[in-house]
Amino acid sequence: MNYEARIGTDGIGQEVPVAASWADRARRKPWLAGLVAVLLLGGLYYWAHRGEDEDSAADTARQAATVSVITPGRATIPGIINVTGTIAARREMPVGSVGEGGQVVDVRVEAGDWVHRGQVLAVVDRSVQVQQQASQSAQVEVAAANARLAQANLDRALKLVDRGFISRADVDRLTATRDAAVAQVNVARAQLGQLRAQAGRLNILAPEDGLVLERGVERGQVVGAGSGVLFRIAKGGELEILARVSETDLAGLSPGIQAKVTPVGSSRSFTGQVWQVSPVIDPATRQGTARVALAYAPELRPGGFASVEIASGTVVAPKLPESALMSDANGAFVYVVGPGNKVERRTVKTGTVSADGIAVISGLSGGERVVLRAGGFLQPGETVNPKPAAAAAR
Repeated sequence: MNYEARIGTDGIGQEVPVAASWADRARRKPWLAGLVAVLLLGGLYYWAHRGEDEDSAADTARQAATVSVITPGRATIPGIINVTGTIAARREMPVGSVGEGGQVVDVRVEAGDWVHRGQVLAVVDRSVQVQQQASQSAQVEVAAANARLAQANLDRALKLVDRGFISRADVDRLTATRDAAVAQVNVARAQLGQLRAQAGRLNILAPEDGLVLERGVERGQVVGAGSGVLFRIAKGGELEILARVSETDLAGLSPGIQAKVTPVGSSRSFTGQVWQVSPVIDPATRQGTARVALAYAPELRPGGFASVEIASGTVVAPKLPESALMSDANGAFVYVVGPGNKVERRTVKTGTVSADGIAVISGLSGGERVVLRAGGFLQPGETVNPKPAAAAAR
């Protein structure tokens, strides 16, 4: 035999060979023993460290920040431009003294009163003008008497000219005298009319129907052409708000668009309509003016401040709460939870701002998991534990 064997007996007393032991074979094949040793050591290491790996994975999961996420989707969002502006009279009429002036003896209106065209706002003393009119009226009577006398002389001359007592030259002279006397009457009457007109212009009158916004004159004050504005009137009581709109938003506006105006300190809103869009842009602020017409209301006070919501069509885009949006020197951005629950920074462009969120017009498709809040404590690449906003609320 070429291997060692031991002889034994079976149950009936016959000899049989016994195979060499495993150890005997291992001595002939050293590499096999080494393989067995490596496998044994690997198994022992795995069993010894399996619990540590599981604990480490559990610790990592516990250390990851839990964040609320929202999947915004896409929705049709009414376009709203939120701006501010100043309330003013749509057609403001400054009223001053147009006559030669004098001392104010009565002021008949107050700020806030409604007036009608031609209504007397203030009365100016006209005692001197009254005497001038009386004098001129007497001059008219004198001129009229001279004209009557000239006419009578001419009539008598015409009766005598046929008898030869008066020449044709005398008739012509008397005719000219009569005509001059009539002209003097017309001149005197014109001068009287001028004095009456001047006296009528002493009073300060309302040029149109409207609302008195400001009264700047008192009794006893001397007024004249250089006195400046004494009253300010809003024609027809019509008001407007001068809304300052950015260059980008102004491009989407046109006359006829509706707007909602809410004065500062008031809970009531008023509906107006854009009637004029500024044709120029302020190069310093990059803004223009949208003029929104408003009907009169006591709560609308010219010079006051108001917020304005101007409708500007609709847009289909994701909408996010304000808490999900952040900004820095590079612009607006959000944090998105990507594959492996890794945080990614996503640059976005915002649009319409409304009470229930802000439209994101570029940068998101709507299917992303967006960090809802606490984004300021995260860093790109950080692993987080995302929870839907509804689940996180519970």
